[in-house]
Amino acid sequence: MTNFFRLFLAALRGTETNFTSGSINRAIFLLSVPMILEMVMESLFAVVDVFFVAKIGTQAIATVGLTESVLTIVYSIAIGLSTAATALVSRRVGEENQRGAGTAVGQVILVSITVGLLVGVVGFVFAEDILRLMGGDSTLIANGAGFTRIIFASSPAIMLLHTLSGCLRGSGDASVAMRSLWLANGVNIALCPVFIFGLGPFPELGVMGSAVATTIGRTIGVLYQLYALTREKGIIRVLQSDITPDPGLIRHLLGLAIGGTSQFLVGSASWIFLTRILSTFGSDVVAGYTIAIRIIMFTILPSWGMANAAATLVGQNLGAGQPERAETSAWRAAFCNMLFLAAVGVGFFLGATPIVGLFDNDARVVVVAVECLRIFCLGYLFMAYGMVLTQALNGAGDTKTPTLINIVCFWVVEIPLAYTLAHTLNWGPPGAFWSVAISETLLAGIAVWFFRQGRWKTVHV
Repeated sequence: MTNFFRLFLAALRGTETNFTSGSINRAIFLLSVPMILEMVMESLFAVVDVFFVAKIGTQAIATVGLTESVLTIVYSIAIGLSTAATALVSRRVGEENQRGAGTAVGQVILVSITVGLLVGVVGFVFAEDILRLMGGDSTLIANGAGFTRIIFASSPAIMLLHTLSGCLRGSGDASVAMRSLWLANGVNIALCPVFIFGLGPFPELGVMGSAVATTIGRTIGVLYQLYALTREKGIIRVLQSDITPDPGLIRHLLGLAIGGTSQFLVGSASWIFLTRILSTFGSDVVAGYTIAIRIIMFTILPSWGMANAAATLVGQNLGAGQPERAETSAWRAAFCNMLFLAAVGVGFFLGATPIVGLFDNDARVVVVAVECLRIFCLGYLFMAYGMVLTQALNGAGDTKTPTLINIVCFWVVEIPLAYTLAHTLNWGPPGAFWSVAISETLLAGIAVWFFRQGRWKTVHV
């Protein structure tokens, strides 16, 4: 137990950053812990904002919801660039090419700011039109346009917070990425009530205060990341000259980012279509499904931590000319993930009813949520491998293969199968739930096949 806590503290401090030698299990643990905590912090941003905004009223919540739905475009681009950044930086670090890694980070910063400014200007100018397009009424637009303007104006900070985290993870310094999110969230939590309700000398800004607090929090988080990436004793040191445009490297970065962005959009769209199918069975079914998904998404955060750890390990070891160690790292992370999700799956299957009861006591909603949770759990063992191996392919710089896998499994299989089982074969909502378990199983099988082929070992990054 003492050794575990010592290793846990080492993971939080980030004392090790190069994982091309030594114990693979230790490397997975040291990378996974801060990545898991980072993801918890990311999920907290939305929760904190809605918690305080809910005190204002329904229209304020609707303003946040409508704006965030459009802001998905910004998040998807940021996630794509973050995926590309992790692949590029981890490869350079594995090659012990610190200057090349610094140059890659410089181009990531340049592209993130440029894209963020372009999106931010459009969103700031057309804030009212965006809310109107999303169905907001005149009162909501009048009260919420300020929130939308500020949130879109903060697009550069949103982009950089994601992409610089990807750079830090790729360098092996996942603990700094984690601390930047902790810092950003801490500031946001402290300032939200101050600006929303006008505490002390500050004016009462209402829902716009949430945007101000979130923007300040994200900006401080980004400044901390930039400090870590430009200090002399850092793993990577970004120089001013690294931000000079390098057309070739920018094209390569964007080429990798397209795959990461597409994967996020394909996955998001599939959930939207699935919700649309379930909506035909009534609001109770949608409510139950929503609760089950929220429970699942929060509890699989450790799985995403292990998947991101696999991406860094694959990238660094390929850069070090150790493809076999890269492959072993991915399989080991997938196995650890399977053990974790197996335990979670058994717990959910046996304790689904009391777990769902913590969120809703409506008998009809609980029945749907419990059924959804139990069916999804049956695909957990396969999902464990699918998550890790697709991220491992991304870490190797092969972002096209996971994109194609997602398109086939989610659009070609999952959605048509959900409709067929739910409506054509009259299975009802369980048919849609089974389509998810089946498609996740298929995704894992295809990912295993592609990973075993080994073509990712020769991808040039």
